[in-house]
Amino acid sequence: MLLQIITPKKIVFEEDVKSVTVPSTTGDITVLNKHMPLFSQLTEGIITVKRTGEDVVMAIGGGYLETGSGKTILLVSRAYGQDEIDEKAVLAARDQAEKDVASAPGEAERTEALEMLRRTTIDLKLLGKIRRKRN
Repeated sequence: MLLQIITPKKIVFEEDVKSVTVPSTTGDITVLNKHMPLFSQLTEGIITVKRTGEDVVMAIGGGYLETGSGKTILLVSRAYGQDEIDEKAVLAARDQAEKDVASAPGEAERTEALEMLRRTTIDLKLLGKIRRKRN
């Protein structure tokens, strides 16, 4: 099955794969070759792409999944792999987000800090998955 992962800036991934597991608003969905046509909303989280050879694990922002005719397309706000994550920067951003949540003067600032905290948590989860896979 052809998998395309597309962000507003570029096509991040385009390759034949065995399956892809994505986080949807109703839970994780695994799409295999010849999956019935499906359109689903995606949430921020971790995706796992199974392919011949080494599997790929990536973090995505929210978006949509469409599948049918031997092709699966993920239209997401962002997508990146572990090699694009600076762990020290993520840890610093998490610490700052935790402080910002605690000291936010208004609801808008608190919501923004919580979004940053959620993104850093996803990044750290991605790094943890990669480390466990290597060991």
